[in-house]
Amino acid sequence: MFRLCKPWLTAVGLMLMTACSATNESTVPRDPAPEPPRVSEGDDACGAGRVQGWVGKPFDTESGGTLRKESGAEALRVMRPGEAYTLDYRAERLNVRLDERGRITALECG
Repeated sequence: MFRLCKPWLTAVGLMLMTACSATNESTVPRDPAPEPPRVSEGDDACGAGRVQGWVGKPFDTESGGTLRKESGAEALRVMRPGEAYTLDYRAERLNVRLDERGRITALECG
């Protein structure tokens, strides 16, 4: 009789192990980080309006210096996809948003 029960116990054991391994995955949905506050059209303390012609162009260290100089911004922050950054707002800082290919998608104060 013990021989008949052994395959049954093995099957139950495998089912329990499979059930436990499926519950290890995180099912908690993650919300994306909120967008930083937008400034109104008239508030351009960082000079973003002067450098909008750069949108769509590739970004590198040299272009970062040029953007800062042309805009007159006190600081420059590069924002790449998937990277963390603070949500503090600084009107004199130029935010340079990049896409996955390193091209500028937006230039804004903040």
